[in-house]
Formats: sequence, structure tokens, C-alpha cells
Amino acid sequence: MKRLIWAALGLGAGVFAVQGGEYGTTDLLRQRARKRAVVAEIDTLARQVDSLQRLRRRLVSDAALQERVAREEYGMVRGEKELLYWLTEPPARRDSGAAKGR
Repeated sequence: MKRLIWAALGLGAGVFAVQGGEYGTTDLLRQRARKRAVVAEIDTLARQVDSLQRLRRRLVSDAALQERVAREEYGMVRGEKELLYWLTEPPARRDSGAAKGR
């Protein structure tokens, strides 16, 4: 009987050594997985920052890109030889209730 109690205590101590405490094995495995996810996110963000920095340098120095952005984003035209047409949907007609009764 004493051997069974000592074996149970030894097994309990072993489980506590592996899983117990503030940072058990499952916590460490979760932290490692989280670290991998954060590192991957940092790499993705670093690539985005590099791409945006290259775009910024091009926008400052490339006249053709500046013109394309001005035309596409802001609807700008060059000189007096070009006309800009804005095509929009016609406004919805509203018939008032008073106009129907007349």
C-alpha cells in the first residue's frame, strides 16, 4: 500500500514537473507557435514597408509615374488640348405626393 502511495506521489510530482507551474509544456508550445506567427507577420510587414518605400522613391523621382497617378487618382488633364468628362448616374427622380394629386 505504501508503495502505491509513493508511486502515485512520484507520478504526481512528475506530471507537475512537466505540466505544472506558471509555464507548463502546453504553455511553452503555445508560445512557440505564437512566436512563429508573429515573426511571419513581421516579415510580411517588412516586405510591405520596403515596397512602399520603393513606391515613394519612384513617386518623387519618376515624372511618368507622377503623371499617371495625377490622371488616374485626381482626374487631372494636361494643357488645354485635353478635356475631362465625368460620367455619373442620373439622379433619381422624386415625385412628390402633392404633384401626383394635381
